[in-house]
Amino acid sequence: MSLIKDTLHTSTITEELNEAEVDIIAGLFEILDYKAGQAIVRPGVDQADNLYILAHGEIQVMIQSHEGDAAIHVLKPGDLAGIITFAGGTSAHISATLSAVGDTKVLSMPRAKFETLINTHPMIVYKVMRGVVRDVHGIVRRMNAQSAELSNYIYRIHGRY
Repeated sequence: MSLIKDTLHTSTITEELNEAEVDIIAGLFEILDYKAGQAIVRPGVDQADNLYILAHGEIQVMIQSHEGDAAIHVLKPGDLAGIITFAGGTSAHISATLSAVGDTKVLSMPRAKFETLINTHPMIVYKVMRGVVRDVHGIVRRMNAQSAELSNYIYRIHGRY
């Protein structure tokens, strides 16, 4: 299979799609190559409203803190990125820099291409957006769990630490 289809099969956005629907979505993606340290998404920089799916390599998620840049997560193949602008947010809503760790391949789908499916394949749009929501929900759950763990550590509650 192609890199695009292989990657789509590992992503949350295609969990509800059949093979014919995956083929339709696959035609909307292109493969982008990034070198080590190259920024994929940056705060405050106007960029295309693309949905990115990591195909090969790793992407480091960095936030700016008063002590400098801090890595908060590393994306693995199949993970989504660029969800904020793809879902209608602006570059002002972006607070993290996503950078390639080593040579990285990313699938990119512009929102405008995806929106062409609204009239022709509305169920595909619905199923893909359900997958995006599942992905975002997973991120929120993971961050809530990390926040609770940090609170337990700081305040030494629940008999831990």
